[in-house]
Amino acid sequence: MDAIKAPRGTYDVLGDESWKWDRVIGVTRGAAADFGFKEVMLPVFEHTELFSRGIGDATDVVEKEMYTFTDKGGRSVTLRPELTASIVRSYLEHDMRRRSQPVKLWGWGPMFRYERPQSGRYRQFVQIDFETLGASSPLADVEMIDLSMEIYRRLGLSNLQVLLNSVGCPSCRPAYRSTLKKHFESSIHELCDTCLGRLERNPLRILDCKQPACRALTDIAPSVLDSLCDECRVHFGEVTRGLERLGASVKLDNRLVRGLDYYTKTAYEILSGELGAQNAVCGGGRYDNLAENIGGPHVPGVGFASGVERIIITMEAQGAYMGEDAGPDVCIVSSSPDRALEAASLAHELRAAGLSADMDFMGRSMKTQMKSASQNGAKFVCIIGEDEAASGTVSVKNMSNGEQESVERTSAAENIKNKLLWR
Repeated sequence: MDAIKAPRGTYDVLGDESWKWDRVIGVTRGAAADFGFKEVMLPVFEHTELFSRGIGDATDVVEKEMYTFTDKGGRSVTLRPELTASIVRSYLEHDMRRRSQPVKLWGWGPMFRYERPQSGRYRQFVQIDFETLGASSPLADVEMIDLSMEIYRRLGLSNLQVLLNSVGCPSCRPAYRSTLKKHFESSIHELCDTCLGRLERNPLRILDCKQPACRALTDIAPSVLDSLCDECRVHFGEVTRGLERLGASVKLDNRLVRGLDYYTKTAYEILSGELGAQNAVCGGGRYDNLAENIGGPHVPGVGFASGVERIIITMEAQGAYMGEDAGPDVCIVSSSPDRALEAASLAHELRAAGLSADMDFMGRSMKTQMKSASQNGAKFVCIIGEDEAASGTVSVKNMSNGEQESVERTSAAENIKNKLLWR
């Protein structure tokens, strides 16, 4: 019988690398607190209608990539492909409009999209997601971009660039769509099959195509910035001036439309030169009509999402500090299996005192136990031999310098904690 393996497009985060994820989430959580964001934990699956109405029926995500199934109650549910729609749904369901506005929320966890696996892109992937709801001010957009950059700065990333655009609003976008459609219709035979389908439903999505022939047409396509209404033009101008005031490095890109239909006005990505063609480590923007699309009142919003896998790939490529695989404070080494119960009792006492402790369960020799403690990164070893057992002491060995001393068992925890303070 063949062994069962993880499904294609998924992967295991093993114990000897999970600390990298702890580093990213820990830094993110700290930045979230500094910017006034509260963490939320939301369902992994939602009613399919939330995404079909919220993200847009004509998007690749809804058309091709969602994991959708019928549950035992006959309801269509979908594993979440992103978190923004879920956070807006939660905001509406719990009537957060009664709270002081804006409401700043963030979350993280697994998302699911059926797409071709490649470097930094999986069918189950982890995203961090930030949303500011209830504020229409362009300064909320500026703060969101600043927050995403601040997270990367704290993680030690460099060589990052902000791509910025405006995708207009329902007032000015129809005219631009019409202009764009005429442009592509003049060279319709050069469009790929996917973009031919987009031409009628949403020609803006053609701007996001990576096929060479389509990109050549988008290079000479009319700019959305020339079609903005006064409100969108003023908003975009204030966003760009706000970023300039912060000293951010920004490049305007009139092809940047993002892959979800709910965006209005600001759209942005942060790129890294270390990821090749798939070089976006962050994407986001404003979505003032999303709440209405899913049945709520008008609630302006702005946010971004960032894949943890891509952050880690970028950190590794740039040699950024990843944290460390922390070993236990103490490993307990006993002279024989007869001392195992004593070792377990000591481990219990050390843990109760706030230390991380481990012990041998394999009945191995003291030499092998010491070698294992070193391999596992233990900072100290408590040795229980025949002499120690007889005298009520333990030998505490500092694994960094080899120093060893005998201490009363009852004071072992205090002794080790004091030594850890001076490491």
